[in-house]
Amino acid sequence: MISGRYTTYLFSLLLLSGSSACKRTVQVRLDDAPPQVVIEGEITNQPGPYQVKITRTVSFSDPNTFPPVTGATVEIMDSTNGNSYVLSESSPGVYTSNDFAGIPAHTYRLRVQADGLQYAASSTMPATVPLDSVSFAVNTNFNGKKELNAVVNFQDPPGKVNYYQFIEHLNGRLIPNIFVFEDRLSDGRHIEQPLFNDSSYLQKGDTLQLRMYCIDKNIYNYFFSLLQVTANNGFQPASPDNPVTNITGGAVGYFSAHTVNKEKLLVY
Repeated sequence: MISGRYTTYLFSLLLLSGSSACKRTVQVRLDDAPPQVVIEGEITNQPGPYQVKITRTVSFSDPNTFPPVTGATVEIMDSTNGNSYVLSESSPGVYTSNDFAGIPAHTYRLRVQADGLQYAASSTMPATVPLDSVSFAVNTNFNGKKELNAVVNFQDPPGKVNYYQFIEHLNGRLIPNIFVFEDRLSDGRHIEQPLFNDSSYLQKGDTLQLRMYCIDKNIYNYFFSLLQVTANNGFQPASPDNPVTNITGGAVGYFSAHTVNKEKLLVY
């Protein structure tokens, strides 16, 4: 699960996509707006427990300490088989499930009641796409400097739209870039996609753990819009918006049901 550093985290995201020119540009609102509830949670095909974190935003000029939302009622329901799971508050603002595993092709609904308000989200877990391997390649960055990057290798299934997310931990530390990829221009192909890092460079002998998530369209749109709010697109609209969310009721954030493949290896 992504941490609750909602405001600062927006500025450390990097996107990987074959269809960026077709997306609407959105930008985050950085003025001193009223606090909003932030909900961040996930369910995967790996055994739980899972966590849903609920916090409130702070003004852009305030310290990045996001107050937890306590005393909420949080439930995850499997709409496909009717099973439901009530989460308990394991620490302030952090709600934890019991041990169960999500199932691909099942739709999961999140329900949150906090401070008398209702929030909901829905996410369908895609089928698993195997991660074949992780290799490494030397690339030249925008400053003309050569850098070493991981390359994910996998076979994209033909005949359907697939969305992917990749997360890297280098020597046990999360690299704060998030990469998402849509197969619209590479349906059914064998993918060899570099994961370009803008600040964290790999060195030979480092230990890299890479996770590959198969995500649904709503989660892809959420993380795609996070690229836009960082202003990396070079365009500043007059009336910026918050990132696209699949949560209803006025909260921001996301709830994702996705599959996980992971590989741990030495950088070479």
